Amino acid sequence: MNILVIGSGGREHALVWKLHQSPSVKKIFCAPGNAGIEQYAELVQLKPTDIKGLIKFASEKNIDLTVVGSEQPLVEGLVDAFEEKGLKIFGPSKAAAQLEGSKVFSKDFMARHNIPTAKYRNFSADEYDIIKKYIDTINPPMVLKADGLAAGKGVLICNDRQEALAALDEIVLQKAFGTAGQKIVVEEFLTGEEASIFVLSDGERFALLSSAQDHKRILDGDMGKNTGGMGAYSPAPVVTEKILQQVVQQVVIPTLNGMKQEGAPYRGCLYVGLMITAGGIKVLEYNCRFGDPETQVVVPLIDCDLAEIFLSIAERRLDPVKVKLHKAAAVCVVMASQGYPDKYQTGKQIFGLENNKMEDGIVVFHAGTRNDAGKIVTSGGRVLGVTAIGFNDELEQTIRNAYSAVGKISFDGAYYRSDIGKKALKHLCAGRENK
Repeated sequence: MNILVIGSGGREHALVWKLHQSPSVKKIFCAPGNAGIEQYAELVQLKPTDIKGLIKFASEKNIDLTVVGSEQPLVEGLVDAFEEKGLKIFGPSKAAAQLEGSKVFSKDFMARHNIPTAKYRNFSADEYDIIKKYIDTINPPMVLKADGLAAGKGVLICNDRQEALAALDEIVLQKAFGTAGQKIVVEEFLTGEEASIFVLSDGERFALLSSAQDHKRILDGDMGKNTGGMGAYSPAPVVTEKILQQVVQQVVIPTLNGMKQEGAPYRGCLYVGLMITAGGIKVLEYNCRFGDPETQVVVPLIDCDLAEIFLSIAERRLDPVKVKLHKAAAVCVVMASQGYPDKYQTGKQIFGLENNKMEDGIVVFHAGTRNDAGKIVTSGGRVLGVTAIGFNDELEQTIRNAYSAVGKISFDGAYYRSDIGKKALKHLCAGRENK
């Protein structure tokens, strides 16, 4: 197969890396890709949202399968446009991608299909005064969400009324999230532990990948601003077999059935962001694609031909039995630019990338990098996803391996959290004590 992967981050690097291992893959192209992806794929200077350009390229290069990594082209209808031209593509339709593209849609969808989620109320941005009065009726903390896509930064957790009003001003008056803030969701703050579930579906059948846990906040101890994700590990011990079955029965099946009933069968990767509370599981959000940086820990644990699985989904013939997983652990630590998620500098040369090798269970996935005359330099806020894979090691050792690998890499202003995976160790210790 000739494969085209669309996107440029760590998620796409992980997908390209895994697809490159497939015996059925002849050549991989990536639009636009990054310096790490260039090792496995030919980079194509097309934007992920250049639908006409991507269709033209896929047709001219006889692309057998296109894999969409990033959310924006999915929400804009890339899959529909490809399928209208008879081109095979992995990802949900524009209608199905609303699960991520509109938080108002997803919350109302969950309400319609009795899927457990936080209590909420939707508003339009021109209801500014009404929203302010509504905020006064809620016991903080609370959460304000911009309706549309906001690069993982449109969710504002507010600890008191003043923070909530400041968040409202940021969304409505300052227009910090542009048109994504034309509608707003105000919802209750949930207490518990987060986890991510990945579902592969062809609209009829589905298979689960390993669970994961992301670390959204910029600082250790889950403090500071929300980011696109500062690290992840898989599997997540908080997702016990009992909880996983609850997720399947209360969330996955109702979601897939609901989308089918509403005329938008879900095909592709469905990400379910969960909060595991004392009162049960609650859905925080859906994503219409693989998460980032969870992909960097979930994809390495897939033990089958990923290209064939993606093709079977595009052709509506997924066999869930063929989706096999390694019994292993993976940990990803994101190295970010100083100042992220706010302003940061780019163009900083990265040193030490050659010090980590797959033979040692380490893969360095590039997120915000570019090749500058033979030198690899930073080009984004999240720069690298340093991933350790422990096929024989326990999670605790895999965490140590990841941080050992991080210590071999440097660039000016490099920042990373030092506590990725710490929550998992608490669960594992508690499990040992209960035996």
